[in-house]
Amino acid sequence: MLIKPDNQADLEQVLSLRQRPTRPSPLSASLTLGWRALLKIKYVPEQLFDVTAFPVIFLLMFTYLFGGAIAGSTGEYLNFVLPGILVMTVSMITMYTGTDLNKDIQKGIFDRFRTLPFWRPAALVGALLVDMVRYLLASAIMIGLGYALGFRPEGGLSGLLLGVAVLLAFAFGLSWIWTLLGLIVRSEKALMGISMMVLFPLTFLSSVFVDTSTMPGWLQTVVDLNPVTFAVNAVRGLAHGTVAGGEVMIVLAIAAGLVAIFAPLTMYAYNNKR
Repeated sequence: MLIKPDNQADLEQVLSLRQRPTRPSPLSASLTLGWRALLKIKYVPEQLFDVTAFPVIFLLMFTYLFGGAIAGSTGEYLNFVLPGILVMTVSMITMYTGTDLNKDIQKGIFDRFRTLPFWRPAALVGALLVDMVRYLLASAIMIGLGYALGFRPEGGLSGLLLGVAVLLAFAFGLSWIWTLLGLIVRSEKALMGISMMVLFPLTFLSSVFVDTSTMPGWLQTVVDLNPVTFAVNAVRGLAHGTVAGGEVMIVLAIAAGLVAIFAPLTMYAYNNKR
């Protein structure tokens, strides 16, 4: 029911804003935009295919196709390869941070967000927070399947969970790279192509599937310097109780370095996007 004002004064009173709404805090804005991203998953659940089917296919395929040939036993190889495939899976799905942002840019939603009076980085931080949920889901599926197949970490469940925490920190840093590219690259397909071109060599030229000591000397040197190898060794070591504190610190330093470099670049691109 519409109420018509009796005179001009009443109309001005209705239209005047005597008290502006309270500006949302950075945390509130980030959580709100994160909730928006969760709702997108709710209405388009196919988005979770990469964190559900993808880890299962890789774990089953590499364990039962190559486990006997590489380790002589699928059970022994499962204990070795599961932490590696966990790192590989989470690293691969970090690209979706950038692709989702690129979709918003193409649809014009990005420009609307930049005109609203809330903390500007909230749109990016909210998306990254939701991606952490995706990484946790992928990790839970991988670990659950691993236990069903006979995976038994020597460091116990607590060591494995510490490994997942280190992996999440590494993935958070890696996500900022794709967030920056999502702002720069003109199309989602181009971003997917670039990310695959970078992630495939990084994940396969690492210690995910085999011990680097079995490689030729020149290749071992390259692989040992791969950031993914550091992450795999840290997660695998925490899971089996063989990790050195220095390995974990290296991974955390890599994650912090990625954030320190790419977060400011991302915000610069975000604020100056035309």
